[in-house]
Amino acid sequence: MHLRPHLRTRLRHLALAGAALALVTASMPTSAAAGPGSGGRDHRPSDRGLSAVVRYTEYGIPHIVAKDYANLGFGTGWAQAADQVCTLADGFVTVAGERSRHFGPDAAPDGSLSSATTNLSSDLYFRGVRDAGTVERLLRTPAPAGPSRDVRELMRGWAAGYNAWLRKNRITDPACARAGWVRPVTALDVARRGFAVSVLGGQGRAVDGITAARPPADPPAGGSSPGSPDPGRAAEAARKLFDVSDAAMGSNAVAFSGAVTADGRGLLLGNPHYPWQGGRRFWQSQQTIPGELNVSGASLLGTTVVNIGFNDKVAWSHTVATGVPLNLHQLTLVPGDPTSYLVDGKPERMTPRTVTVAVGGGAPVTRTQWWTRYGPVVDRLGAQLPLPWTAATAYALNDPNAANLRASDTALGFGKARSTRDVADVLRRTQGLPWVNTVAADSGGRSFFAQAQLLPRITDELARRCSTPLGRAVYPASGVAVLDGSRSDCALGSDPDAVQPGVFGPARMPVLRDAPYAENSNDSAWLTNADRPLTGYERIFGTVATQRSLRTRGGIEDVAAMAERGRLTVSDLQRQQFANRVPAGDLAAADAARACPAALPDDPEACRVLAAWDRTVDTGSRGALLFDRFWRKFTGTVPAAQQWLVPFSAADPVRTPRAVNTAAPGFAKALADAVAELRAARIPLDAPLGAHQFVVRNGQRIPLSGGTESLGVWNKIEPVWNAAGGGYTEVAHGTSHVQAVGWDGSRCPVARTLLSYSQSSNPASPHHADQTRLYAGERWVTSRFCEKDILRSPALRVVVVRD
Repeated sequence: MHLRPHLRTRLRHLALAGAALALVTASMPTSAAAGPGSGGRDHRPSDRGLSAVVRYTEYGIPHIVAKDYANLGFGTGWAQAADQVCTLADGFVTVAGERSRHFGPDAAPDGSLSSATTNLSSDLYFRGVRDAGTVERLLRTPAPAGPSRDVRELMRGWAAGYNAWLRKNRITDPACARAGWVRPVTALDVARRGFAVSVLGGQGRAVDGITAARPPADPPAGGSSPGSPDPGRAAEAARKLFDVSDAAMGSNAVAFSGAVTADGRGLLLGNPHYPWQGGRRFWQSQQTIPGELNVSGASLLGTTVVNIGFNDKVAWSHTVATGVPLNLHQLTLVPGDPTSYLVDGKPERMTPRTVTVAVGGGAPVTRTQWWTRYGPVVDRLGAQLPLPWTAATAYALNDPNAANLRASDTALGFGKARSTRDVADVLRRTQGLPWVNTVAADSGGRSFFAQAQLLPRITDELARRCSTPLGRAVYPASGVAVLDGSRSDCALGSDPDAVQPGVFGPARMPVLRDAPYAENSNDSAWLTNADRPLTGYERIFGTVATQRSLRTRGGIEDVAAMAERGRLTVSDLQRQQFANRVPAGDLAAADAARACPAALPDDPEACRVLAAWDRTVDTGSRGALLFDRFWRKFTGTVPAAQQWLVPFSAADPVRTPRAVNTAAPGFAKALADAVAELRAARIPLDAPLGAHQFVVRNGQRIPLSGGTESLGVWNKIEPVWNAAGGGYTEVAHGTSHVQAVGWDGSRCPVARTLLSYSQSSNPASPHHADQTRLYAGERWVTSRFCEKDILRSPALRVVVVRD
């Protein structure tokens, strides 16, 4: 019988896949058939080499099948290395504290694993973590306070898979080809990377302050304290520092309950906003242990689990939360001894950590960090919030996530969940999420939101009783508590349901169950559903009855209208993702156009363009770029209190403030400056947005829709302005791994996904920009979750990877 070539290829793919699956299932331990509840308790590390089956479908998405957690980690580490070896290797240099040795002490890291502004600062911190054995202690901590055996096995396998890929493949990415800093790693290195992600909002935010803190050389007589921070300025600096809307990470997510869907099942749209370059990128995969785990979604690079994703019953996403995962303790120092402090009148000595960092081409650098019962001494939080160490006072930072290596257990539990009730139970048991909210939906029609962060147990009562004068200004403004460290009765205490001391237990956290919609766009939990506002939580979690961002307001308007319309499907989620409506435009563009002739009497063209703009940021939108540049200048120079005629009202939080104040000082100048800027760059005022908002990949210009935080656009991107290069020529951060998920009663979820920046950072990879082109065209990947769909992929490629 003669077979057509394409049929022969299909049969060959099926035979390979069948053989690979047989290899895996034949060696599957008995415990794997016990179902998700088994928790892998009977899995044993194999003395033989590790292996996994990796089946690639369209856009280079791997579907990894293995017999147990160590082997699943092996396949995941191998496949991540294949796509992202240089980015991963760079991160491992970071957590090893060796950036100064390889890249010089003064260069800046990419910011993915801490806020350090120089390689030297980064190295001093991470070498200190290594020298202190911090991560080793966490790994030795028994579950549930420490990581589970399954997660430790995943880390062991991931390191082995990464190393095996390095041994067997030539690196083609020019970012690290033939680089001496690409090296094998250990499971401990993988755990250290997880630790760095966990403390991003705490110690990681204060790396420069930890490594630069020095006791005063000559304590002045009398213990005076010159240079104490001004409370008012400190409060404003802290507010800006912890303002999620200004951060390099954000997100939108919405879950709809079955009450408003077409079939009574839940729906989830997740739209995280993360960096487009560097080590905080997402990477797509499906992870399967037959009978134990089957989950698809996205992982942060270097992590062993699916961080946001879905299975056949549940889908979830995360949004960066407003909870402040740190607090400060103001120390009263012993007179004449600035490295000792008083607690209840008794002196305690600080613990010095002397750290030495190798510097390429130069002498090693040795510095001492100072640690207290509360945590490290810091001399600043960010560049704008100085915390000077004087003869009388120093500040110590408490970060409960420095004792938290449980985030992977949380994600693994989500991957096994069968309902949003299971999601809630996983959050209660693991308490592993350091700085995100969770939004979830299930096939039974339930919706769910929880701000289940690991936060210092700062109650409002404790803050009132124990705040220093600085804390009394800073805490209400920002949620950063500054407590009196000289009093033991100001200790944080414990909740009975908390997995570790000094943190809130799950019963204290904002939760919304089974609302028609549950939506978050990085504001506090208050307006997760505008008809069912959440209240009663402590200030450290976020604010209540305060002004929302334009992205939150626009998101609530959109999803509330969708819920009111009802009979929703996955297609409605897809339309919402790329609606590209500009809430700022709806609020301000008409008023700006009416005021334009008076502001620009000699430039009628600008006024016509503003008036004609369609209030979207589609690639073909004319006038979008002019309004964007004007709005940035207006909101950046005009004080917030002067921007609107109708002020914020907690009784009408979605519709206020409104009515742009065109008489405000700075309005006319912002408009004139925007027009002048575009003309100087030789950009027509009515140019289509996509002609001047794009990225270049392998020499090809790819136009992009979407808009900025200040515009309030759901499909958020924060592009990099380069007037000489033609406008917005790169994206710093924004829409990343998008998933629109529902269910239809079959065993296969109805899922559409997009990874905006694509799977691989290697320009030589065929998957360096393929999904970026999809994103630009507002097209989606149809997820292949079930076996029948994987095996039908025209791009199917089966690889058996072994150690």
